[in-house]
Amino acid sequence: MEKIEEVVIVGAGVSGLGTALGLHRKGIRSLVLESSDSLRAAGFAILTWPNAWKALDVLGVGDFLRENHVLLQRLVINSATTGEAIAERTFSRGEQRLKLEVRSLKRNLLLEALSKDLPPETIRFSSKVVYIEEVGKLKLLHLADGSTLKTKVLIGCDGVNSVVAKWLGLKPLLFSGRSASRGMLNAPQFSISSRRLIEYFFGEGFRAGISHCDEDTIYWFFTWSPSNQAEKEAEENPQKMRELMVSKLKSSKMPKDVIEIIENSDLSNGLVSAPLRFRWPFDLLWGNIFKDNVCVAGDAFHPMTPDLGQGGCSALEDAVVLARCLGEALAGDGNKTEEKEFEKVEKGLKKYAEVRKWRSFVLISASYLIGQLEERNGFLIRFLREKLLSGFISWIQLKITEFDCGSL
Repeated sequence: MEKIEEVVIVGAGVSGLGTALGLHRKGIRSLVLESSDSLRAAGFAILTWPNAWKALDVLGVGDFLRENHVLLQRLVINSATTGEAIAERTFSRGEQRLKLEVRSLKRNLLLEALSKDLPPETIRFSSKVVYIEEVGKLKLLHLADGSTLKTKVLIGCDGVNSVVAKWLGLKPLLFSGRSASRGMLNAPQFSISSRRLIEYFFGEGFRAGISHCDEDTIYWFFTWSPSNQAEKEAEENPQKMRELMVSKLKSSKMPKDVIEIIENSDLSNGLVSAPLRFRWPFDLLWGNIFKDNVCVAGDAFHPMTPDLGQGGCSALEDAVVLARCLGEALAGDGNKTEEKEFEKVEKGLKKYAEVRKWRSFVLISASYLIGQLEERNGFLIRFLREKLLSGFISWIQLKITEFDCGSL
């Protein structure tokens, strides 16, 4: 007889591996299909706030990641126009956590942590899904190599270009009008590497930031709004992109050592820039997050601009909630008929969608609005941002991290 998979997860990113691990902890086997030939570390690092650490601890990988990443102590928000600090929040003193645990995780180590406890052959590489077909209650997946497989449950964790989201009928993503570049630098020689903090700089038409992954490694990001064709073309050339960023940073009041981090980043590690896209938040309320035995998670569900640092964190929340809801639906019952099993799966995915849609709506909306406020220039917007709203922005950023995804 043809083998039918219990659960197929499309995409071996944070949400895909997190969901597979959560299901594994519940005693449920899944198959993860990854289009690449290995785990991808694109994105360099992920800032993990308390809500993410709750999920990582539930999944059983928190301590492994703590061993390899420093505890960040403060968030400092600076004006790129004046060079002055306009807001500051303290997370910890030394290695003593106060209310907030914040670390910047290397993406490759995060994916390693989420995958290391999975059973052998859980992840199938070079397996790109190109088409989804319904065969009764089952879903028949057509892969790029011409092979097919059937599954009782299909979960799309396949990112911003999700085949599963398209099948569900979710609308195409919107372009924010902004782009982002990210990178990392192993920088023991920089004096800044001794500071365990997150620093943000905004104004002057850009938003930039740095944080420390470990004692020597610094992660940085830069978001901006391309204003002409030359700037758009620079995104495709790492050398020109770096020159453009450094030019913009040097025309502001950015600290010299922060600029040097970007200047000295290794181009061979893939200094890239990409347009920032997001899902129209009302599409989560009016569209299909799930249908029958199919759903989406992570960036396939709620892609957002990076301005709250919640993209990876919310993907981990998804993983725990989805594994819990689906685990309850698939809990062993030898007397279940096929019809009853599909009915329970549908109810489980509906519960997952209800839990996650409003949370995702808030994250997408707040990220977009804060990004627009922080990056834009002009006297009035700068006055409002730096004199009236800076404390509110940092409060929102921390308040949103209080979410608890619950247990498995």
